[in-house]
Amino acid sequence: MEQQSPPPPPSKWEGEVSAETPAADPHQIWPLLTDDFCSLHKWLPFVDTCHYVEGVPGQPGLVRHCAVTVTPSSIKWAKERLNLIDPIAHTLTYEILDNNMGFKSYVATMKLLQGSGGGCKFVWSFVADPIEGWPLEEFVKYLDSGLHQMVNKMADFLKKSPL
Repeated sequence: MEQQSPPPPPSKWEGEVSAETPAADPHQIWPLLTDDFCSLHKWLPFVDTCHYVEGVPGQPGLVRHCAVTVTPSSIKWAKERLNLIDPIAHTLTYEILDNNMGFKSYVATMKLLQGSGGGCKFVWSFVADPIEGWPLEEFVKYLDSGLHQMVNKMADFLKKSPL
């Protein structure tokens, strides 16, 4: 009997994570996400710095540079471009242009939906080439953890903000 070889790994990874908060609706979260596309370090705990590189703020084509300090001598970075921003659908899409983190191709979409109980459901989906040394399941856990922390930070910020 001939032994079957395992199926080849997928040519592209696809995944999605989501988090909800009852503390804010999509209209309240949206400006935190899009008014300053280069403020990711304020919301995503594993991003130490994020700054403007080029383009028109709030418009497709804007490029940002994000970095994470792994150790004092090791900084991981990514240069990302905003590809689509739709304030009506509360959706934005961005892609990694260049990086030293092992991404060959990565395109992500962030979408805000009405959550249960009047809150906000934040959905982060992606399509990427597999990342060497990083299993898909671990990558999804990493994004899921970051997204939950990000949504909590945004909700806390909005609770403390004057109306």
